[in-house]
Amino acid sequence: MAALLRECRNVFRKWNKHVSPTVVSMRSMASKTPVGFIGLGNMGSPMAKNLLKNGYPIIATDVFPESCKELQDLGAQVVDSPAEVAEKADRIFTMLPSSPNVIEVYTGPNGILKKVKKGTLLIDSSTIDPAVSKEMALAAEKMGAVFMDAPVSGGVGAASLAKLTFMVGGVEEEYQAAQELLTCMGANVVYCGQVGTGQAAKICNNMLLAIGMIGTAETMNLGIRILAWPKTQPPTLRRQFLLVPLLTRSTESWVHEATPTRTSHQSSSSYARKKDSERKKSIRTHIPPAHTRCPSSHNTQPRLHTCT
Repeated sequence: MAALLRECRNVFRKWNKHVSPTVVSMRSMASKTPVGFIGLGNMGSPMAKNLLKNGYPIIATDVFPESCKELQDLGAQVVDSPAEVAEKADRIFTMLPSSPNVIEVYTGPNGILKKVKKGTLLIDSSTIDPAVSKEMALAAEKMGAVFMDAPVSGGVGAASLAKLTFMVGGVEEEYQAAQELLTCMGANVVYCGQVGTGQAAKICNNMLLAIGMIGTAETMNLGIRILAWPKTQPPTLRRQFLLVPLLTRSTESWVHEATPTRTSHQSSSSYARKKDSERKKSIRTHIPPAHTRCPSSHNTQPRLHTCT
């Protein structure tokens, strides 16, 4: 009997090695419940594709039917309205352009909340007003559903590669259920707090990005005005001339250049220590003492030794 059982086990192992990947994928998909996806634009479409790749059947819709064709060809079921999505799925994503679009999709005549089932998990990845997220959460709660805001950072490239960052706001007990799906589309999933905190984090993220862009633009313009390059100078050369120091020097100042720092490999080498000592002597020889007048200036006020 033991020999017979061993033989049966060996036969099963051999058969299992030759099972088609397609069969495995179909089995995996059959074991997962459908996920609704509303909004198949530049961000929504690659996000929905990544859910499909991970074995989740997709029920999708978009205000522009042509946006659904590619996803339909990959196996998604396409319906006519958000209400129909809510009838067929108990986990639904929305990725929409603005607050009015979100309000319409959730509460409009053919909106999700017209047909939503009790216990449905609604995850909105649009970037909208946090107050609107809170309104949608209250409306969903009245229908027995759970709403979470989960805006993203990373852009279309990260969406295609499933490397988005999700900033999630909502009931903490539901976060685990949402995380299962979010990790199929993103590399980082961060729980921020109650509903609306995800949108607040996204707004701060966008503000920081905008400040960085404005600072870079102003710095470039200042450099161009100071250097007073002629219009005949190639623009590419101008950009390289300004950006290379900006990107490589970071926050270093000229004063720091005159104060050498000892690195780990210098301290472990007698040769490096000798060179370091020689360099300090050279600096002390060539740099004038503090609060001396700058020789290249007619200003009579005392200045530090940062002039060259």
